[in-house]
Amino acid sequence: MGSAMHIGEVAARTELSLRSLRHWDEVGLLRPSGRTEGGFRLYTEDDVEKILAIRRMKPLGFSLDQMSVAMRDIETLADPAADTDAADEATRRLVAVLEDAAERRARLEAQLAMADEFISSLESRLSRPAR
Repeated sequence: MGSAMHIGEVAARTELSLRSLRHWDEVGLLRPSGRTEGGFRLYTEDDVEKILAIRRMKPLGFSLDQMSVAMRDIETLADPAADTDAADEATRRLVAVLEDAAERRARLEAQLAMADEFISSLESRLSRPAR
């Protein structure tokens, strides 16, 4: 399995909680590549890359199921043994995820612009001399 990391190291590197990593394992979103004889989770660098991909999807509001499907499709495309039909289907779904992610990002950007306007408005009001 190469060099393996325990969950604490992975949590620190990815800035995620132990609880999140355990939950993702329990729901099947991301299973660690191995376990110690004592049952402790062991993660590889590849696992960390997958965790970071999931972490990047979270702020966009994707559900666990949507993230799980996307991760499986990413793995399919990375698998040189995947058949052409499976790769084509994974590509099709990932193009839809990409378009959805871009739309979600645009909505977040609009929300941030409104938040910036509100903050600026409050700062402006607070910087005026009191009456």
